[in-house]
Amino acid sequence: MSAPQTLLVERCARVLHVTLNRPDMRNAMSLEMVDELIAALADAEQAGDRAIVLRGAGGHFCSGGDIKDMGAAQGQPVSEGFDPIANVNARFGELCVAYASTGLPVVAVVEGAVMGGGFGLACVADVVLASETALFRLPETGLGIVPAQIAPFLVERLGYSEARRLAVTGGKLDAGSALKIGLVHAVHETGALEAALEAELKQIRKGAPNAIATTKALMRRARLEEPASLVKDAAMAFARAARSEEGAEGMTAFLEKRPARWAEER
Repeated sequence: MSAPQTLLVERCARVLHVTLNRPDMRNAMSLEMVDELIAALADAEQAGDRAIVLRGAGGHFCSGGDIKDMGAAQGQPVSEGFDPIANVNARFGELCVAYASTGLPVVAVVEGAVMGGGFGLACVADVVLASETALFRLPETGLGIVPAQIAPFLVERLGYSEARRLAVTGGKLDAGSALKIGLVHAVHETGALEAALEAELKQIRKGAPNAIATTKALMRRARLEEPASLVKDAAMAFARAARSEEGAEGMTAFLEKRPARWAEER
């Protein structure tokens, strides 16, 4: 991965920490940032990292898409089979799908503005830790545009009714309200976020990497398929895990009353 221009990236103890780094624009997500976030995830997957952490610089997570990119796309001609605005929007959708589909645990640490695309990025994370300063908002319809790519993830995270309400009203949620509806999993004072993150990562490390990835994949299917249709595939996934090196190590560690090897790996 080449040195990113819009992100700060640091690998520590097999966790890739990715900070959106456009603080003067409240970390508005440019097309360049989208590409770099996709590349960062691919790097974490290829490196065998245990998790990827997303956060924003300067006291804000992300204020949404960079309006300059859409303005530039509006100035380009539309040709048969190609719409430059749709192309920019689809690239952000590919980002959301990549983070929603990865086998790696994704943790988002959010503060300040969490708007539009930033709201969507929070929705695709497995774990969201929020500062008391976090303010969530979907401003798209008030701007005459559509929260197009994040809509499926809003419905998945918030439920159909709540997602509809927020989308049509452009409603705001403070951290406490976001906690009540399950958008975030914990709220902390800003100064306590680092300790909370480390505690969460410690818990993640207790899970076997392949078992976590397989579980996430099975849960993605479970959203859309009837339980009966998953019985055989789920049973085979369980059998493969039980026969794997991870399964053997997990059972041995349990019987020997010690941490599994992956919990100690750094």
